[in-house]
Amino acid sequence: MKKIVSLFLISLLFFSCSDNGFNNNNPYIPNYIFSVTFNLSLPQYSNLNYVSNAIYYSGPEVGPKGIYVFNTGSGYNAFDAACPNQALSSCSTLTLDGIYLQCPCDDEQYSLFTGQGKLKYPLKQYRAELNGNILRVYN
Repeated sequence: MKKIVSLFLISLLFFSCSDNGFNNNNPYIPNYIFSVTFNLSLPQYSNLNYVSNAIYYSGPEVGPKGIYVFNTGSGYNAFDAACPNQALSSCSTLTLDGIYLQCPCDDEQYSLFTGQGKLKYPLKQYRAELNGNILRVYN
């Protein structure tokens, strides 16, 4: 009986694990494995120290069109700079418009706070961790 109860409790623990709802799948944007760090003490990244500010970064192997990093006030969001509902093309690089990213192909806007727009796919999000003045964005 004790073995059954122990097995049941372990099973509950196993099935209660989650991935925090982080879904990074999008058929239009290929998956890139990368890790990039931003020193928020440097002038080129100092805008990220203030709420509702974003930067665009297009380094090597950081997604097909680069990434946008945004200070939400309670943390940081990082999104791919490719339009999530368009095949990759010359017009599929998102542009910054205040607290929104705009797709020039279809004029769709996406919130930098949530990544949501009105179309099927939201912005492709990457993980962001702050450790002191170093912000790490990775997939």
